[in-house]
Amino acid sequence: MVTLHPGSETPTRASARPKPELSPADAERAAALRRMKALALSLLVAMAVVFAVAFAFQGQVPWLQYVRAAAEGGMVGALADWFAVTALFRHPMGLKIPHTAIIPRRKDQIGSALSGFVEDNFLSADVVRTKLDSVDIARKVGGWLATPAGAKRVAKEGAAVVRGAFTVLNDDDVQAVIEGLVRKHLLTPPWGPPIGRLAERVFDAGHHHRLVDLLVDRAADWVSSNYQTVSHLVTDRAPSWVPHFANELVGDKVYIELSKFVAAVQSDPHHQVRQSIDKYLKDLAQDLQHDPVMIARAENIKAQVLGDPEVRDLAQRTWSTIKHALLDAVNDPHSELYRRFTTAVRDFGTRLVSEDELADKVNAWIGDAAGYVVSTYRSDIAGVIEDTIARWDAEETSQKIELQVGRDLQYIRLNGTIVGALAGLLIYAVAHAIFGG
Repeated sequence: MVTLHPGSETPTRASARPKPELSPADAERAAALRRMKALALSLLVAMAVVFAVAFAFQGQVPWLQYVRAAAEGGMVGALADWFAVTALFRHPMGLKIPHTAIIPRRKDQIGSALSGFVEDNFLSADVVRTKLDSVDIARKVGGWLATPAGAKRVAKEGAAVVRGAFTVLNDDDVQAVIEGLVRKHLLTPPWGPPIGRLAERVFDAGHHHRLVDLLVDRAADWVSSNYQTVSHLVTDRAPSWVPHFANELVGDKVYIELSKFVAAVQSDPHHQVRQSIDKYLKDLAQDLQHDPVMIARAENIKAQVLGDPEVRDLAQRTWSTIKHALLDAVNDPHSELYRRFTTAVRDFGTRLVSEDELADKVNAWIGDAAGYVVSTYRSDIAGVIEDTIARWDAEETSQKIELQVGRDLQYIRLNGTIVGALAGLLIYAVAHAIFGG
């Protein structure tokens, strides 16, 4: 069964599947298309009426022959152009005439050609770079980032990204990753050689002397404040038969000598004790690198300090600390991190606007990145057009294209009617002038 829909000049089958619901924009285009079709059809009907009247009365009114010729030419032009426009989207009158319904039949070839056209003429590195250079993205983005609203928007979106990331991430998985990194980079390598190399550089540069000075100063302070402790150490270890006054004399002597010794070490940067400490530390650094026994001792210490439970606890505490710190910071617009990030964004935007060298570098980076993406993936990007059109239904494709350009194509029908009328009038007038009537 074939039926005609109101406002349509093409019959469709009643059994055809329902058309998808149009968007508001497409519905507006469809209404404009129907109005233009109605206008073109009205002009054709008007030409037919004029032709009928002129044909009927041309014998009585001779000049109506010219009107008849013009109306006849107008009808021919209108019908020819209606056929041409309709043949693009469907079979005219439902008749499967060759070379009609061009778009539904050849949509895949059209999609491929359109994809190739876009790839060859738009998706080239030179075209993209030229366009980006004319836009000056760096300064435009910088001007926006320098405003309080722009910086707050970036900070807000950044906070949303952080919250979303923490929502997606599984705590157990992240802790497992941290634990794996700790084992790989902290536990698996031997500690002795790298610690020894680091210590060797520190000792050779003399950076440990300040620590030695601090220890000597603390020892001098302790000796100065603990006369009774030093004296008791002597008297407590003296034989019981030694007189008490002798113990006191010995204790005083020991304290005085100890004070002098510590003071000498404290005042002389080249004291023998200091040199002995330097030698011991440098030998220790060498042993940590080359002595198997010392390396094994360092490994034992490592195993005692960082066993499996300790590593798991370290990973858990590390992730928990990072997670809660970042969440607290991004959820509080007045937090130090949030304010510093906002300030950094504004400063960067201001630099993009005021520093030509930085703006040029950013523009160059953007251009290089866009050029690389286009050069590498141009076929894939353009292929989206071809793949999308290939997935469309033939009738749906025809409808989409007709909604976009159909209204303008109706002007062809209007122009065809007018040009046909003028051509018909001109041909009849020339023929009448040459051959007479």
